[in-house]
This record gives sequence, structure tokens and C-alpha cells, in this order.
Amino acid sequence: MTAAAIRVEGIEKSYKNLHVLRGVNFEVAPGSIFALLGSNGAGKTTMVKILSTLLKADAGSAAVEGFDVATESLKVRQSISLTGQFAAVDEVLSGKENLVLVAKLRHLKNSGQIADDLLAQFSLTEAGSRKVASYSGGMRRRLDIAMSLIGNPQVIFLDEPTTGLDPEARLEVWQIVKNLARQGTTVLLTTQYLDEAEQLADRIAILHEGRIIANGTLAELKQLLPPAKIEYVEKQPSLEDIFLALVGSGNNAAADNNESVEDRS
Repeated sequence: MTAAAIRVEGIEKSYKNLHVLRGVNFEVAPGSIFALLGSNGAGKTTMVKILSTLLKADAGSAAVEGFDVATESLKVRQSISLTGQFAAVDEVLSGKENLVLVAKLRHLKNSGQIADDLLAQFSLTEAGSRKVASYSGGMRRRLDIAMSLIGNPQVIFLDEPTTGLDPEARLEVWQIVKNLARQGTTVLLTTQYLDEAEQLADRIAILHEGRIIANGTLAELKQLLPPAKIEYVEKQPSLEDIFLALVGSGNNAAADNNESVEDRS
């Protein structure tokens, strides 16, 4: 059996009298998309901070790519990348300069070529010479994720990657996440959006009041509830369908959604 890319066993974390994580357990398979789903305050970001060595757990253990997050933090950091809730980009620099800076900080050769390749991969070539201050929210998020890929990390943590984005930009980020998994990257994303977890994740864990209350594939989670009564009604387009159709991305979005549904049928 293939070793888990991420393993979490009995993780606990408290802030004084506030118990944020209460014995969390889960595993993430290599090259898969794992969604940690929960409302605000459920402990999602705290869990990501522990896994990325930014915070120490009070109890339990966790490993990323086989390295213990508490005792082998340097090796963990060499294996991962983290994108937070807000894009960590320098607005004074251009898109390319942001990428070159990160490549140099990672002591990589050919930083300019690395930047050009990522700008092309994320459809930012034309905007590469512009200052990031002029970028839209979706462009900033794409650049932020591109920066996190420098150095080819095996595991990427995306903490609520589509917060504050419009529907079109959300779909762009969704496609990026799917492509990462197809290329073999392990992705753990936190989200409070049910449709995001449904569209992207191979497995979904629901974190509630510091505990995992459900963990499985979408099909397995659906079995937790009785079958719905079938009724035939005329389906009206949603506001998102209307918005995407009017701005010219409706067909692509619909095709992407249909593909996602078929993949999980």
C-alpha cells in the first residue's frame, strides 16, 4: 500500500480555555485532493498551521511526506507550499518580479525562465510586466498559487483559496486545483463552500467544533442520509449560471461541472 502523503493522529490544540481541535484524525492519499470542510471557527486554519509547522499541537502527531511536523519541521517545509486565505503577493512588483523573487529565495537557477513558464501556465503572460496592484482578485490568486508551485512541492495547502472571488475567478481556481492533482501534487484545501468541496475533492472531511464528524468520498457521505424522494420539476438556471453565460464563460463552466459530476458518478 502507498504511504499516506499526510497523516494526522489525535491532534489537539487549545488557546487558553478555547478548545479548537479535539483529537483530529485523517489521512490524505498521494496525488489526491482532500477537502477539510467546516464553518468559520471550526479549526480548519489551525489544522493547516500545524501541518505546515507554523504552530505546535498540544497533543497527537502529524506527518507530511513521512516527516514528523514537530521533530522534522525543516524537511516538512522543503516538501510543502502554503497559500493562505489572502494572496501573499507584493503589489509594488510586477507579476514576473514576484515569481523571480521567490525563485531566487529558493536558490533556484534560471529564475527568469521559471517565472515565464509559470506566467504562461496560469494565463498571466500578458500581465506579467504589470504591477500586481493593477491585478484583479482572480489574477492575484492565480499568481499566488503560481508562486507556491516554485520548487515543485509534493504537497500544497490551500486555505480557503476562493474566499472573496467572483464566480468566474472561482472556476479558474478550481481548474488550477484539478490540474495540480492530475500532475501528481497532493492538495489539502480548507473551505466553507459546500459546492467547492463537492466539485473538487476526492475525499471530504467535515470538521465541526474541533472534531472530524464525517470523512469519506462524496458517494460515501451521501449514504449517510436516506435517499431523497424523486420529483420531476422544471429546472431554472441559477444566478451563477446566468452570470457566467452573460460574461461568456457559461459554456466552459457548464462543461467543467458536467465533467466533475461524471467523474464522481
